[in-house]
Amino acid sequence: MRWATGVRLGSIAGIDIVADPSLLIIFLLILFTLGTAVFPAWHPQWSMGLCWVTAAGAALLFFASVLAHELAHAMVGRAQGVEVTRITLFMFGGVAQTQSEPPSWRAELCVAAVGPLTSLALGVAFLVLAELAASPLHLNARNPQAALAALGPLSTLLLWLGPINIVLGLFNLVPGFPLDGGRILRAVMWGMSGDLHLATRWASLAGQAFAWLLMSAGLLMMLGFEMPLLGGGLVNGLWLAFIGWYLNNAALLSYRQLLLRESLEHVPVRKLMLARFVRIDPGMPVRTLIEDTVMTEGQRAFPVVAEGRLVGLVSLSDLQRCTPDQRQNASVGDIMTPAARLATAGPDDPALEALAILGRRNLGQIPVVQNGTLVGLVRREDILKWLSMHAQIPGGAKP
Repeated sequence: MRWATGVRLGSIAGIDIVADPSLLIIFLLILFTLGTAVFPAWHPQWSMGLCWVTAAGAALLFFASVLAHELAHAMVGRAQGVEVTRITLFMFGGVAQTQSEPPSWRAELCVAAVGPLTSLALGVAFLVLAELAASPLHLNARNPQAALAALGPLSTLLLWLGPINIVLGLFNLVPGFPLDGGRILRAVMWGMSGDLHLATRWASLAGQAFAWLLMSAGLLMMLGFEMPLLGGGLVNGLWLAFIGWYLNNAALLSYRQLLLRESLEHVPVRKLMLARFVRIDPGMPVRTLIEDTVMTEGQRAFPVVAEGRLVGLVSLSDLQRCTPDQRQNASVGDIMTPAARLATAGPDDPALEALAILGRRNLGQIPVVQNGTLVGLVRREDILKWLSMHAQIPGGAKP
């Protein structure tokens, strides 16, 4: 799945760590719930400040746990020949973005299983640490509130993190794609059938079935019904329905992405690139480009070429940012994006790779360059047009 926006937090072992904007929503929700409801209920004697500080620590360590879950996928994936370029943390956890499918069902099984196992191991470790920090922890079934109230901030934080990581691990084991349990199911079915396409299709259907179950349960809870293990209530029902809706979309998208990958993996860029287009000189005045070229051509970006070699690119957004003075007096070379800063593709690169670059950088087109010489433009619209004619992707291609 692709998340168009995000804030890069850094990198670990060469893997970019990106925070999606939706992460802030769930962080604030966890912080508010723990700081105003859970920890004050556990510790009526605590000050509001101590509750909030402990809640902030718990929320940060929870997302560190989610990151550890995804890093486990990434590290085992690398060992199995699956390159992971980025991990995105978002509202419902995290996703490790891969460049390719696992090479075998055994590799898929290993990569999928290690995430939930990591969460379960973290959950047990946090509970053990909570026991040690509480010196020792004695929960009295007749009066658990008294035992909780006696805990310090560290043991309270660890005691919350333990069960939440165990729940995270168990939830991810649900056999519905794209959850880890769904990937484990896909690996087993792939091993039995020898057909990755069929295995993905059935695992995706299992994911959609589970999603519809969640949405149905959420709707019943909103209507006032009490659900076993889930309880009831409007807010809980809304959240459950929302999670179901998200999982249903994710299951559909994951299957479409496999079909898209299969359709484009062996198609070279030269087959889809635009070979006839307008090239411009870096010395061309900006006003000439606007008046004589932009309005008469269907391009949204114009490669800047000097002696046959690509030196930059000017897009409509570059022209829109020009000041009145630049429009009258500047040359194309003054406002262009230099070639060194451009994403490019080679004519023999897979079209799938070009589409990934377009999506990752939110671009409409990229130059096709061979040995420094501009040979074409590959546009998102041309790739999608080819897919609409040649690929059988349910609901259309949505890279």
